[in-house]
Amino acid sequence: MSEHPVVGETQPPDLRLAGLAVAAWLTALVGLHLGARVVLLVAGAATGLTAIGALHLLGHLGRPRVVVRRYGWIGVAVGLGVVCGAAATGARLVVRDAPPIRALAEQHAPVTADLIVRDDPRPIRSAGRPGMLLVSTELVQLTGPAGGRVHAPVRVLTLATDPAWRGLLPGQRVTAEGRLGVPRGGDLTAAVLSTTGPPVRHGVPSWAQRAAGTLRAGLQRACAPLPDEPGGLLPGLVVGDTSRLPPAVEEDFQATGMTHLNAVSGSNVAIVVGAVLLLARWARAGPWLAAGLCGLALVGFVILVRPSPSVVRAATMGAIGLAALTAGRPRAALPALAAAITVLVLVDPELAGDAGFALSVLATGGLLLLAPRWRDGLRRRGVPAGLAEALAVPAAAQLACGPVVAGISGTVSLVAVPANLLAVPAIAPATVLGVVAATVSPLWPAGAEFAAWLASWPAWWLVVIARQGARLPAGTLPWPGGVAGALLLAGLTVALLVAVRRPLVRRLVAVVGVAVLLGAFPVRLVASGWPPPGWVVVACAVGQGDALVLPVDAGRAVVVDAGPEPAAVDGCLRRLGVREVPLLVVSHFHADHVGGVAGVFRGRRVAAVLTPPSTDPQSGRDLVYAAATIGRAALLSTVAGARHPVGGVDLLVLGPPYPLAGTRSDPNNNSLVLRATVGGVRILLSGDAETEEQHAILARAGPEQLRAEVLKIAHHGSAYQDMGFLDAVRPAVALVPVGTGNTYGHPNLGLLARLGRGGVRVLRTDTDGDVAAVRSGAGLAVVHRGVPPGRRS
Repeated sequence: MSEHPVVGETQPPDLRLAGLAVAAWLTALVGLHLGARVVLLVAGAATGLTAIGALHLLGHLGRPRVVVRRYGWIGVAVGLGVVCGAAATGARLVVRDAPPIRALAEQHAPVTADLIVRDDPRPIRSAGRPGMLLVSTELVQLTGPAGGRVHAPVRVLTLATDPAWRGLLPGQRVTAEGRLGVPRGGDLTAAVLSTTGPPVRHGVPSWAQRAAGTLRAGLQRACAPLPDEPGGLLPGLVVGDTSRLPPAVEEDFQATGMTHLNAVSGSNVAIVVGAVLLLARWARAGPWLAAGLCGLALVGFVILVRPSPSVVRAATMGAIGLAALTAGRPRAALPALAAAITVLVLVDPELAGDAGFALSVLATGGLLLLAPRWRDGLRRRGVPAGLAEALAVPAAAQLACGPVVAGISGTVSLVAVPANLLAVPAIAPATVLGVVAATVSPLWPAGAEFAAWLASWPAWWLVVIARQGARLPAGTLPWPGGVAGALLLAGLTVALLVAVRRPLVRRLVAVVGVAVLLGAFPVRLVASGWPPPGWVVVACAVGQGDALVLPVDAGRAVVVDAGPEPAAVDGCLRRLGVREVPLLVVSHFHADHVGGVAGVFRGRRVAAVLTPPSTDPQSGRDLVYAAATIGRAALLSTVAGARHPVGGVDLLVLGPPYPLAGTRSDPNNNSLVLRATVGGVRILLSGDAETEEQHAILARAGPEQLRAEVLKIAHHGSAYQDMGFLDAVRPAVALVPVGTGNTYGHPNLGLLARLGRGGVRVLRTDTDGDVAAVRSGAGLAVVHRGVPPGRRS
């Protein structure tokens, strides 16, 4: 019987390379989390099984049916992918876990390290110290405390606070002194180096890196006179530099599914290539000319942004997609994409656990596999070619990336496709004018500023789209976060794509979808998901710092502390709809509690500021007094025992009962400690009070005054807690404002375990985002909003 396909029959896709790629990817991911020993054992087992399977198929080459042979070779490809992925990952893990470096990291030993910078230093907004930079580096040589030297080409994550690190370029060789620490795992980082001193530079980076650095710095200078929002967004659109992007804008872009526009990712490349293809087709360019234009765009993108690992990854995805589209062979698209995935994962197994890599692959896959079919389907139904392309490209990219975005953010965006569709006309002019500004900046600064000013108008349009989309009550829906949420949405997406191929199911899905939207939209308008009805306190996710909000009435709230930066607390208050602050309470003047005070005043009337008796440190006090003076807010002082009623919020000052001196941290131990009563719920706000102040309050106030249903854990959950104080409070809910990536070990795991054993429900802003305690019937409930992307480190 002939094995040739019947003419007109749809041939199934070739899944052999896809099986190889997926197996290599998943094996590398497992190896990163389970270690070299496990992954090498897997490699050995897979080698044997793959060899047996291949020999069986070769021995019966002419006998099995076509289907059996096809799926048999897919199985062999999967086995080969496991072997290759395990071998590549295991080899890198053996180097990563070299005993000399691991021992120094576990001892937190002081070392001198010779390093090569791998990527641009970037600030960590949620870090424990203001101005901290995260620098990805590769170790050349390590000198331990005893003078012994270790040579190992491993990756070291450097946490630096000296401003001299900020101007380093990739490829620069430096020497730094600091202390080693153990990494969190899940990647190829061998150690974390914490340093407070400046780097010692050796030589200069390559000419390409220096040229790219000059152009990027010129673009930043050209954007400096612009308003903060478009001026911060434009470098992100052109070169992926979001150092000046306000966090509120970053959160709006995340909520509307537009993050790919201000990050160097495969999704961003897919949108740019789609826009270039759209313009080429509008100009009636042939396929080869269109491909050439897209290729030039990709090459220019890599040169300008500089070939860091993330850029190479994104450009590779775009180049593979471009080659498949140029060849005009849709069946070649999947093998080409699979080949690119396999090569990238084997060269750098760390990509297997990188969310950006997953977004690159999925966006490119959506562009290649879904967008052409959807475009052709729309054209068959009478939609003009340009509009069909504009609808299909963002819809396919968003649908493909949806599971990963949902797993990261804990939400599903309903406005992503229309927002990206509205954004398409602005992307090309903003990007082209931004490239012009960067290119001419070294020779003609005035011309660069003019080009940047022109580019700021389409950038402003993108900001408006993101802001309005994020404010829609039905713009985002809550979704389970993490791996489980991503897999759930991925399963539903695949099932939906398979089901809608049948006309009857397609009509049924359309009817159900419209019904759900019509039913859910008014409900979301009446009772939007945030803030939750009946909330009595919200701890804002502002990084390593405190900012708590107590509702007075609609649009008005008491704010206790302001976090480390203005944009973070301003964003939280915007999400809560707070337009007026009758009282701002400052527990003490450390920067992680007052650094964001200007954000509380931003666009709001603040009637009064309540300050503690202690004025240390002076810099924090001056910052608060200056903000109060500019905002025309009254400055109030208080003492233990004083009451401050504000509408339905009653504040009782419990501490400090007297000035404390000679403690581990006098500013912390002179924090204002308040008991707030909101809607009959008692909330204890303990500032950064440590063991000494907690003990003093317990001795003076007594257990009955301390009893509260909700406790804001003092000092970000540090270990310096008085257990008698906690026992007297006996909370049902504990809120822990804390930042990811902090270097203080907050929150203390022993403290959290003790609270859990006592039946306390603990919520953390580093893992849960904005957290709220809510009146629910006769008791309390807790609600969390999810971690804003800008707060992750």
